Amino acid sequence: MQLIRECFESAETVQRPTLERRPFEARTFKNNLMCLVLWLVAALAAVPLVSVLYLLLVNGGGRLFGSGVIEVLTALPPAGFEASGGIGPAIVGTFVMVAIAALISVPIGILAATYLGVLDPCSLLARTSRFLAKVLTGLPSILAGLFVYAVLVMQIGYSALAGGVALSVLMLRTVVVAAEEAIAQVPLEMKEAAFSMGCNQTQVIWKVVLPTALPGILTGVMLAVAGAAGESAPLLFTALFSNYYLSALVEPTASLSILIYNFSGMPFENQVELAWTASLVLVLIILVLNVIARSISQPRLSPHGSHAVQRMQSGQR
Repeated sequence: MQLIRECFESAETVQRPTLERRPFEARTFKNNLMCLVLWLVAALAAVPLVSVLYLLLVNGGGRLFGSGVIEVLTALPPAGFEASGGIGPAIVGTFVMVAIAALISVPIGILAATYLGVLDPCSLLARTSRFLAKVLTGLPSILAGLFVYAVLVMQIGYSALAGGVALSVLMLRTVVVAAEEAIAQVPLEMKEAAFSMGCNQTQVIWKVVLPTALPGILTGVMLAVAGAAGESAPLLFTALFSNYYLSALVEPTASLSILIYNFSGMPFENQVELAWTASLVLVLIILVLNVIARSISQPRLSPHGSHAVQRMQSGQR
């Protein structure tokens, strides 16, 4: 008994393992060191973006957030030694050309992605189209401008329509790739359930596949729009520039990127300040579009299943 009692007493004195971290252990030190390195790398990656935003706010924020903000956003660009002026035509021209590009590229991109992801994903045409779409993602934007210049500008001249067509070529690659990836994420069980309920291919696409993939498709569209809004090279060959508001789609028009390019090299201080202001406006537009894309990137499911399944079931009743 004495021996057993001594064994229990010695067992109680043995230090039990603990989950508490010891700051001077080698493993804890390495973990803390790696965390510090990762934080420093993340901060270093944010330095360029923060620096650009700081420069834009310092140099362009005074005109944009000052008392004459309405004039800056609506007035015509100044000429020569004029002390006032704004970027109104450039803002309108940018939105018009991006809208034209979206009207062309979004329907074509979604239909192409539907064919690639649902109708015949393994055919020779689908594999070839998928390969060309991925190759198109590496196409320099200036080549898209040259293509539209040869096909359209040589026929009708510089115009907002030609600029929109050039931007649609650049948007199409993003929309197709993003939409196909979103469609590929639709669970196979949902499509099989729709077929088992008697739905045909068209009903499955419209009531199950596209509604379920809609958040991913919209994310791709928003990112494509944000990218197109900041393009300048294709617009040099298609839309050119104008100091006046757009009155017809077949006329040259201004854009924020081309205004920045033109005004930043002028010897007049007012034009240089407007170039900084236009840069800040363009960055804010792209930032808002990226925030919207981020907010809709996650599909929202109801407590009783996806909205797509509910719509499909209601359509069968």
